[in-house]
Parts: sequence; C-alpha cells; structure tokens
Amino acid sequence: MIVDVHAHCVPTGFREWLRQRGSSVGADVVESASGTAVRFPNGAETGTQFGWSELTDTETRISAMDVAGVDVQVLSGWIDLVGYEIDGRNAMEYAKAHNLALVEEQARHPQRFRSLGTVPLQEPARAVEVLTHAMTELGMAGVQLATTVRGRYLDEIEGLDAFWEAAEELGAFVLLHPLHPLGTIDLHRYFLENSVGRPAETSIAVAGLIMSGVLERFPRLVLCAVHGAGFVPFQLGRLDRSFYQVPRLAQQHLAQPPSASFANLYADSIVHDPDALSFLVKRMGADRVLLGTDYPFPMGDGDPVALIRSAPGLADDAIESILGGNAERIIN
Repeated sequence: MIVDVHAHCVPTGFREWLRQRGSSVGADVVESASGTAVRFPNGAETGTQFGWSELTDTETRISAMDVAGVDVQVLSGWIDLVGYEIDGRNAMEYAKAHNLALVEEQARHPQRFRSLGTVPLQEPARAVEVLTHAMTELGMAGVQLATTVRGRYLDEIEGLDAFWEAAEELGAFVLLHPLHPLGTIDLHRYFLENSVGRPAETSIAVAGLIMSGVLERFPRLVLCAVHGAGFVPFQLGRLDRSFYQVPRLAQQHLAQPPSASFANLYADSIVHDPDALSFLVKRMGADRVLLGTDYPFPMGDGDPVALIRSAPGLADDAIESILGGNAERIIN
C-alpha cells in the first residue's frame, strides 16, 4: 500500500461552517478581486487558495491520487487555516469544527483517506483537550502543527510539554508544517518565500525542538517534519558542533548531542531530487522517511513513487518502507 502523509484539504463542510459561523469566532470569509480568503482577529488573512477546487473536490483528489499511484492520503488541513490568532473557547470551537469536517471528508472514502486534525496551540491546555477529542472521539490519526504560533517558534511557547506528553501517550502522528516562512524577511523575489523560506522555516522549528530537549524528553513522540525536515539533515553536524563547542548555550536543555534527538524524528520525501533523497534516507534511516506529495500545491511532488524508486542505492525493502510500510506501522 502506498501512503501519502502530506496532503492538504479544505473540506466542504468547513467552508460552509466558516461562511455561516466563522464570524462568531473571529474567522471572517472575505471576498476581493483576487479571490476568497479568511481574515482572523489580528487582521491576518489567508491566501486566496481558500477558493481552490482542488483543496475541496473529492473526485479531483482521488483522480490525482490514482495518477500518482497513491492508495491512501492522510488528509491535513490547509496550513493557513490553523487559526492560531483566535483566543479562548472560540479557538477550541474553531478547531473542533475543522476536525469534524475533515473526518466527514475522510468518511466519504474511508479506504482512501485518513485525517490529521488541528489544535489551538495558542491555548496549550485546550490544545490537549482538542487533541484528545480528535484521537479518541473522532478517530483521527493525529494532528498537523504549524512551525510558529503568532510569530513564536514552538520551543518558545510555555506550557507545551503537556501537549507533547499527550501526543506521545496517544500515539498521535504529528506533522510539522511551515506557516509564515521567515516572516521578518522579504523573500518575494524569485519565489524564494517557498523554495527556500519554507524549508528554512522548518529547519528552525526542528532545531528548536531538538535543542530545547523536546525530542529528548519525549522520545516516543511521532513527529514528522515536511519537506525532508528542511536543511537540518544536511547540517546536523553543525548542531552537534555547537553542543560541544558552546555548551553554555547549546547544552542548556540536552543531556546528549542533538544527533541523538534527531534520531527520533521522521521526515517526508519531498526533496525533489533523487540524490538528496538518498542522502536523507542514509542520514535518517529508511524507517524514518515517509512518502509525501503536498497535494495540491505546485511545489509538491506529483510523481512521488518515481522519485523514491529512482533514488540511488535504495534497497527494495527500503523503498517499500518509504512508499507505505512506515506509514502503516506508525499511523494508527
């Protein structure tokens, strides 16, 4: 079975919920000449991809899966809609509505879809409650998290250990995805915001989780970083170097060098280059890399099976693990 762990969806039911109830929780659907977006309480708006049919239309999705040779997609929401700008109980209502709509989408084709919810990380205690509801009541496979919450990386947010503990205990598959890449830097030229900014954003988030000791304290946490875990696999030696050379800073929260915690991480296969994928597998192990597509976005991988099969030096059992064996093993 070939499983895609990184694919986005805006369920029809959630679109309808936002139009009918979004304003009551601080998520306004707004129309402009450029398209439809969602505006949150601080004035931030999603992109106009909110209106993309590919994010919503199930039959288009299944056709694309068939072309790509994918048997099962693990659906996660469009990252722009995590709703971290919403406060209090409204944040919980928003996340639960999103998750219920995504589960309803999964139920339309239960043999083809699994789903990952969203949680209000801006409210850590409520995030635990929503995670528990998603896993135990809705039967979701886990959650998707953004790399930052209101401009702060996850290692900078107080009170998240209870969330990591719950995710570990519940066996949640946690997909880490960039949101606003390097928001203080203008990367609009040359499409750098996506081609470089997104993997860089993931790299900073992953490094922060490693260096803050999250992956050391919660070694059974199933955390998968998208886009091949950014640049961290290729610069892991630099993190270890900092651990030994600048212990005053780099050893604050770690008993072992960063590479020891990195061994607990998973990554998807979206690196767009067979040689890079071979290196990623060599660095992480074939049991730690999972197929991803980033459907339906143009920087995704429309032919992921071919990429994996063309990576130099991968044994047949490694290929089968990456194509779906690992996902079947770790995703409940």
